[in-house]
Amino acid sequence: MDKAAIPQEDTTRRPWKLCTVTRVEEAKIMARMLPILLSTIIVNTCLAQLQTFSIEQGQMMDLHLGSYLFPSASVPVIPLVFMSLLIPIYEFLFIPFMRRFTGHPTGITHLQRVGVGLVLSAISMAVAGLVEVKGRNAFNDHQEKISLFWLSFQFGIFGIADMFTLVGLMEFFYSEAPLGMRLLSTSFSYLSLSFGYFLNSVLVKVINLVTERVAPSRQGWLFGTDFNKNNLDLFYWFLAKLSCINFGNYVYWAKLYKYKEEEVVVEVKKDESAAVDGGGQMPILRREKPVGAEEEKIRSS
Repeated sequence: MDKAAIPQEDTTRRPWKLCTVTRVEEAKIMARMLPILLSTIIVNTCLAQLQTFSIEQGQMMDLHLGSYLFPSASVPVIPLVFMSLLIPIYEFLFIPFMRRFTGHPTGITHLQRVGVGLVLSAISMAVAGLVEVKGRNAFNDHQEKISLFWLSFQFGIFGIADMFTLVGLMEFFYSEAPLGMRLLSTSFSYLSLSFGYFLNSVLVKVINLVTERVAPSRQGWLFGTDFNKNNLDLFYWFLAKLSCINFGNYVYWAKLYKYKEEEVVVEVKKDESAAVDGGGQMPILRREKPVGAEEEKIRSS
């Protein structure tokens, strides 16, 4: 990318022919953030499962809580309840506590926060598989329905995961993006969300096509609408394993990523008190937090 800022003898000075150093550095920043963005697609695929299959699971459970009847479509409110309760705890207890050990202003870095969310999403899918096994065995063996609120375990864990991942991503993109792209960069979290939902549709079709060929019953894991007769639990565990693999991929890219605060900024500063070639300019290297797009250019004063 550095070659884009190096003028050639036959290079015409046009925006798409010769770029400023600032534009090249901004392109580098966006390229470094792209693997982080792609590594969060799987967690949003898991979210899509909770908002589709888990709600259909609830329709086959006992919807009563005492004399009250709860529709299964109301279950997704559980993650929101968990988030509303845990965000104040995170802000006022967790961050000050972790700050004592890490010295970081936010307790843990943005990428560490996203990593915690990825781990919790894998746990949520594993728990969803266990709940599905429990519900299916209860119905097939005893003709009983387990309570709808068994789903609160997987939804609650994923609510905590979403608190870490979504908010961590938004803070990461906002703080690391170039100044002129900060508002746009916050939408990258929702770009990951949309890719996750599309991947969900692809996974469901692919899993059904593959498993109906290898299963003895010649029916896919997600065949039909009666979850007591298919293998939804295997699909959840597949997502849990896929999430673990994705977490390993995320750790690899997160270790390679360098925060903007770690970059070295070169400032050309005129030293009026030193006689360097009759008052010339001398380069001074120092570490500083990056400045805006225009101020980031090499300047002289």
